[in-house]
Amino acid sequence: MRAVIERKKIRAPFTGILGLRQVNLGQYLAGGGELVTLQSLSPIHANFGVPQQSASQISVGRAVHVTTDDGSGTQWTGRVTAIDSQVDEATRNIQIQATLANPDGRLRPGMFVQAEVVLGPTHAVVALPASAISYAPYGDSVFVVTDLKDPNGRTYRGVRQQVVKVGPARGDQVSVISGIKAGEEIVTSGVFKLRNGAAVLVNNKVQPANNPTPKPENS
Repeated sequence: MRAVIERKKIRAPFTGILGLRQVNLGQYLAGGGELVTLQSLSPIHANFGVPQQSASQISVGRAVHVTTDDGSGTQWTGRVTAIDSQVDEATRNIQIQATLANPDGRLRPGMFVQAEVVLGPTHAVVALPASAISYAPYGDSVFVVTDLKDPNGRTYRGVRQQVVKVGPARGDQVSVISGIKAGEEIVTSGVFKLRNGAAVLVNNKVQPANNPTPKPENS
């Protein structure tokens, strides 16, 4: 009898955490029926898609940073461990799988996360709020706050229009590749009201949005 009972014990094939039980005590079970879910939380896999244009830049072993939308700002770092062999015809994305350490178990299967993969070499750029850029057919520009001189030689605080070359944008920020230097004072709002040489009075009470990862209310 003890040998028969021993054969009826169910052992997990790996170490993990059990979920809610799907059966009740004393219930007769059918073969293949679900008893309880078993999840291994560390390490844990994160699956995400990347555009097919960037797929050639991703390889196994590349670093991946994962964050959640719980507002804690916690970031998990892992590595790409698998790349799908085909592109999704509907989205034109290719699926990537990353493996991350999750010792505290805060990441759970089925959670929505945001994954960030750094592609190519990194280089420093000047990032400005999008509202600071004045877009025009002849070239994009910004207004630099500096000391100017009027026709009588008196110094005043004014703006100098500077043509810039902008790069990729992220959230509310636009990268400036050339035209200005780090540390220069730039007008970030109301640029459509200015002209080259105009006198200004700096008022920083109202700050424009400048978040690299904004979260719109209706998203």
